Amino acid sequence: MAQLQRIAIALSQLQQNQILLTAQQQHYLSRVLRLQKGDRFIAMDGMGKWWLAQLKGEEAQILETLTVETELPVSITLMVALPKGNGFDEVVRCCTELGVACIAPVLSDRTLLNPSPQKLERWQRIASEAAEQSERSFVPTILEPVSFDAALSSFATQQKYICEARGNYPHLKILYHNQREMSIVIATGPEGGWTENEIDNAIKAGFQPVSLGRRILRAVTAPIVALSLISAACEV
Repeated sequence: MAQLQRIAIALSQLQQNQILLTAQQQHYLSRVLRLQKGDRFIAMDGMGKWWLAQLKGEEAQILETLTVETELPVSITLMVALPKGNGFDEVVRCCTELGVACIAPVLSDRTLLNPSPQKLERWQRIASEAAEQSERSFVPTILEPVSFDAALSSFATQQKYICEARGNYPHLKILYHNQREMSIVIATGPEGGWTENEIDNAIKAGFQPVSLGRRILRAVTAPIVALSLISAACEV
Protein backbone atom coordinates (compact mmCIF):
# COMPACT_ATOMS: atom_id res chain seq x y z
CA MET A 1 0.00 0.00 0.00
CA ALA A 2 3.05 2.27 0.05
CA GLN A 3 2.16 3.79 -3.32
CA LEU A 4 -1.27 5.00 -2.15
CA GLN A 5 -1.81 8.48 -0.73
CA ARG A 6 -2.83 8.81 2.93
CA ILE A 7 -5.05 11.28 4.76
CA ALA A 8 -5.99 11.62 8.42
CA ILE A 9 -9.68 11.66 9.29
CA ALA A 10 -11.76 12.17 12.43
CA LEU A 11 -13.89 9.33 13.78
CA SER A 12 -16.96 11.57 13.40
CA GLN A 13 -16.50 11.37 9.61
CA LEU A 14 -17.25 7.64 9.59
CA GLN A 15 -20.82 6.73 8.64
CA GLN A 16 -21.12 2.94 8.46
CA ASN A 17 -18.87 2.07 5.48
CA GLN A 18 -18.61 5.65 4.24
CA ILE A 19 -16.20 8.48 5.00
CA LEU A 20 -17.76 11.94 4.79
CA LEU A 21 -14.95 14.08 3.43
CA THR A 22 -14.49 17.68 4.52
CA ALA A 23 -14.22 20.42 1.89
CA GLN A 24 -10.51 20.70 2.65
CA GLN A 25 -10.00 16.94 2.20
CA GLN A 26 -11.97 16.96 -1.06
CA HIS A 27 -9.78 19.78 -2.37
CA TYR A 28 -6.61 17.99 -1.27
CA LEU A 29 -7.58 14.66 -2.83
CA SER A 30 -8.94 15.98 -6.12
CA ARG A 31 -6.96 19.18 -6.77
CA VAL A 32 -3.65 18.58 -5.00
CA LEU A 33 -3.27 14.80 -5.36
CA ARG A 34 -5.25 14.71 -8.65
CA LEU A 35 -7.32 11.69 -7.63
CA GLN A 36 -10.40 10.87 -9.68
CA LYS A 37 -13.64 9.14 -8.72
CA GLY A 38 -12.88 5.48 -8.25
CA ASP A 39 -9.26 6.06 -7.23
CA ARG A 40 -8.11 4.52 -3.97
CA PHE A 41 -6.35 6.02 -0.98
CA ILE A 42 -5.67 5.20 2.66
CA ALA A 43 -7.59 6.84 5.50
CA MET A 44 -6.16 6.83 9.03
CA ASP A 45 -7.75 7.98 12.28
CA GLY A 46 -4.46 8.70 14.05
CA MET A 47 -5.31 6.20 16.79
CA GLY A 48 -4.15 3.01 15.14
CA LYS A 49 -6.81 2.30 12.50
CA TRP A 50 -6.26 2.40 8.73
CA TRP A 51 -8.75 1.80 5.92
CA LEU A 52 -8.44 1.29 2.20
CA ALA A 53 -10.96 3.72 0.70
CA GLN A 54 -12.28 4.59 -2.76
CA LEU A 55 -13.10 8.18 -3.71
CA LYS A 56 -16.78 8.80 -4.54
CA GLY A 57 -16.89 12.61 -4.81
CA GLU A 58 -17.87 14.19 -1.49
CA GLU A 59 -17.47 10.89 0.30
CA ALA A 60 -15.35 7.75 0.12
CA GLN A 61 -16.28 4.10 0.30
CA ILE A 62 -14.39 1.94 2.81
CA LEU A 63 -13.20 -1.18 1.00
CA GLU A 64 -11.34 -2.93 3.80
CA THR A 65 -9.61 -2.44 7.13
CA LEU A 66 -5.83 -2.54 6.96
CA THR A 67 -3.35 -3.94 9.46
CA VAL A 68 -0.27 -1.76 9.74
CA GLU A 69 2.66 -2.30 12.13
CA THR A 70 4.83 0.80 12.00
CA GLU A 71 4.96 1.82 15.67
CA LEU A 72 7.89 1.47 18.04
CA PRO A 73 7.68 -1.29 20.67
CA VAL A 74 8.26 1.34 23.36
CA SER A 75 6.09 4.36 24.15
CA ILE A 76 8.33 7.44 24.26
CA THR A 77 7.32 10.78 25.76
CA LEU A 78 9.62 13.71 24.99
CA MET A 79 9.73 16.63 27.42
CA VAL A 80 11.26 19.37 25.29
CA ALA A 81 12.25 22.80 26.58
CA LEU A 82 10.88 25.10 23.91
CA PRO A 83 13.62 26.40 21.61
CA LYS A 84 13.58 29.91 20.19
CA GLY A 85 11.92 30.83 16.90
CA ASN A 86 10.15 28.08 15.00
CA GLY A 87 12.59 25.37 16.07
CA PHE A 88 9.88 23.39 17.82
CA ASP A 89 8.11 22.87 14.48
CA GLU A 90 11.11 20.84 13.32
CA VAL A 91 11.21 18.90 16.58
CA VAL A 92 7.55 17.91 16.18
CA ARG A 93 7.98 16.95 12.53
CA CYS A 94 11.16 14.88 12.90
CA CYS A 95 10.22 13.19 16.15
CA THR A 96 6.83 12.21 14.77
CA GLU A 97 8.60 10.55 11.85
CA LEU A 98 10.88 8.74 14.32
CA GLY A 99 7.98 7.32 16.34
CA VAL A 100 7.40 9.51 19.41
CA ALA A 101 4.13 8.85 21.27
CA CYS A 102 3.79 12.16 23.12
CA ILE A 103 5.58 15.52 23.08
CA ALA A 104 5.37 17.71 26.17
CA PRO A 105 6.70 21.25 25.55
CA VAL A 106 8.01 22.83 28.74
CA LEU A 107 9.01 26.31 29.82
CA SER A 108 12.40 26.16 31.53
CA ASP A 109 14.36 28.88 33.31
CA ARG A 110 16.17 29.69 30.05
CA THR A 111 13.23 29.36 27.67
CA LEU A 112 12.81 32.48 25.55
CA LEU A 113 9.62 31.51 23.68
CA ASN A 114 6.15 32.38 25.01
CA PRO A 115 3.88 30.36 22.69
CA SER A 116 0.37 31.49 21.74
CA PRO A 117 -2.64 29.12 21.83
CA GLN A 118 -2.46 28.98 18.02
CA LYS A 119 0.96 27.37 18.29
CA LEU A 120 -0.52 24.20 19.82
CA GLU A 121 -2.93 23.86 16.89
CA ARG A 122 -0.04 24.34 14.45
CA TRP A 123 2.10 21.71 16.20
CA GLN A 124 -0.74 19.18 16.18
CA ARG A 125 -1.29 19.81 12.48
CA ILE A 126 2.41 19.30 11.78
CA ALA A 127 2.31 16.02 13.75
CA SER A 128 -0.71 14.83 11.76
CA GLU A 129 0.97 15.62 8.43
CA ALA A 130 4.22 13.96 9.51
CA ALA A 131 2.33 10.84 10.66
CA GLU A 132 0.66 10.60 7.25
CA GLN A 133 3.98 11.00 5.45
CA SER A 134 5.82 8.42 7.56
CA GLU A 135 2.96 5.88 7.43
CA ARG A 136 2.44 5.81 11.17
CA SER A 137 -0.60 4.23 12.79
CA PHE A 138 -0.82 6.89 15.50
CA VAL A 139 -0.56 10.66 15.53
CA PRO A 140 1.45 11.68 18.62
CA THR A 141 -0.19 13.79 21.30
CA ILE A 142 1.14 17.34 21.71
CA LEU A 143 0.47 18.61 25.23
CA GLU A 144 -0.04 22.22 26.22
CA PRO A 145 3.17 23.96 27.36
CA VAL A 146 3.68 24.00 31.13
CA SER A 147 6.53 24.95 33.44
CA PHE A 148 9.36 22.44 33.74
CA ASP A 149 8.74 21.95 37.47
CA ALA A 150 5.05 21.21 36.83
CA ALA A 151 5.94 18.68 34.12
CA LEU A 152 8.34 16.76 36.36
CA SER A 153 5.53 15.25 38.41
CA SER A 154 3.20 14.63 35.45
CA PHE A 155 4.52 11.23 34.39
CA ALA A 156 4.19 8.09 36.50
CA THR A 157 6.51 5.90 34.41
CA GLN A 158 9.50 4.50 36.27
CA GLN A 159 12.08 5.09 33.55
CA LYS A 160 12.78 8.80 33.15
CA TYR A 161 15.88 10.46 31.72
CA ILE A 162 17.08 14.04 31.54
CA CYS A 163 19.72 14.79 28.90
CA GLU A 164 22.58 16.96 30.09
CA ALA A 165 25.60 18.00 28.01
CA ARG A 166 27.79 18.91 30.99
CA GLY A 167 28.91 16.39 33.58
CA ASN A 168 30.13 12.82 33.59
CA TYR A 169 26.85 10.97 33.01
CA PRO A 170 26.25 7.55 31.38
CA HIS A 171 25.19 7.51 27.74
CA LEU A 172 21.45 7.18 27.08
CA LYS A 173 21.99 4.25 24.71
CA ILE A 174 23.83 2.22 27.36
CA LEU A 175 21.20 2.79 30.03
CA TYR A 176 18.30 1.96 27.74
CA HIS A 177 19.97 -1.28 26.61
CA ASN A 178 20.17 -2.30 30.25
CA GLN A 179 16.56 -1.41 31.11
CA ARG A 180 14.38 -2.17 28.07
CA GLU A 181 11.31 -0.48 29.55
CA MET A 182 8.10 -0.30 27.51
CA SER A 183 7.36 3.29 28.49
CA ILE A 184 9.96 6.01 29.01
CA VAL A 185 10.22 9.78 29.35
CA ILE A 186 13.17 11.77 27.98
CA ALA A 187 13.74 15.46 28.79
CA THR A 188 15.92 17.70 26.61
CA GLY A 189 16.94 21.24 27.48
CA PRO A 190 16.82 24.74 25.98
CA GLU A 191 19.52 26.91 24.45
CA GLY A 192 22.17 27.19 27.16
CA GLY A 193 21.11 23.93 28.80
CA TRP A 194 19.34 23.16 32.06
CA THR A 195 20.19 25.11 35.19
CA GLU A 196 21.72 23.27 38.15
CA ASN A 197 18.49 23.76 40.07
CA GLU A 198 16.47 22.16 37.25
CA ILE A 199 18.80 19.14 37.17
CA ASP A 200 18.52 18.78 40.95
CA ASN A 201 14.72 18.97 40.81
CA ALA A 202 14.61 16.41 38.02
CA ILE A 203 16.77 13.98 40.00
CA LYS A 204 14.48 14.40 43.02
CA ALA A 205 11.53 13.58 40.73
CA GLY A 206 13.15 10.30 39.66
CA PHE A 207 14.94 11.37 36.47
CA GLN A 208 18.32 9.84 35.60
CA PRO A 209 20.79 12.33 34.07
CA VAL A 210 22.23 10.98 30.81
CA SER A 211 24.59 12.04 28.05
CA LEU A 212 23.87 12.11 24.31
CA GLY A 213 27.56 12.11 23.43
CA ARG A 214 30.65 14.28 23.70
CA ARG A 215 29.41 17.14 21.56
CA ILE A 216 27.15 20.04 22.53
CA LEU A 217 23.90 19.70 20.59
CA ARG A 218 21.43 22.40 19.64
CA ALA A 219 18.11 22.46 21.48
CA VAL A 220 16.41 21.35 18.25
CA THR A 221 18.91 18.55 17.60
CA ALA A 222 18.97 16.94 21.06
CA PRO A 223 15.41 15.49 21.10
CA ILE A 224 15.89 14.09 17.59
CA VAL A 225 19.16 12.40 18.62
CA ALA A 226 17.64 11.02 21.84
CA LEU A 227 14.68 9.53 20.01
CA SER A 228 16.94 8.11 17.27
CA LEU A 229 19.07 6.32 19.86
CA ILE A 230 16.06 4.66 21.49
CA SER A 231 14.38 3.71 18.23
CA ALA A 232 17.63 2.24 16.87
CA ALA A 233 18.10 0.20 20.07
CA CYS A 234 14.59 -1.23 20.20
CA GLU A 235 14.06 -1.99 16.51
CA VAL A 236 17.14 -4.19 15.99
